[in-house]
Amino acid sequence: MTETQNSVTEEVETPSLTTEGRDAIAAGILELLKPAVQEVDDRVKSVRESQLELRQQIEDLDEVLKQLSQEREPPVELDAYVKKLMNSKRRIGVVNNIVQNAQDRVVKLQQKLMRDSSKRFVQLHMPQPVLPNLLDTEEIRTDQ
Repeated sequence: MTETQNSVTEEVETPSLTTEGRDAIAAGILELLKPAVQEVDDRVKSVRESQLELRQQIEDLDEVLKQLSQEREPPVELDAYVKKLMNSKRRIGVVNNIVQNAQDRVVKLQQKLMRDSSKRFVQLHMPQPVLPNLLDTEEIRTDQ
């Protein structure tokens, strides 16, 4: 009997991470990462906007150059420059797609963090069902 009591007291004395402790750590990590994720998301949005503005300006310049080349024969050969502009336009489109994919990943990460946080919140605040100990009921039956 004393060995059983000693093992029980040893288990009680051993520090373990409780559900509340894990939830507190998860909430702390979430609060720590949330501003960084938001900042990345904001910067990705601003990069996308600037990419779109740059693409629009290149398209406008391309149209103007095409009109100029059609109206008169240019003293300088502009075809090479038009090709360079078209190549730049294509590269900007590729970069825009990469930035869009990164933003989509950030949004998914934010959603997952919010989902996990809400699950932890529900787990923390929902009362846990108490299941009867089957060993105790068997002991009661054997005593009778």
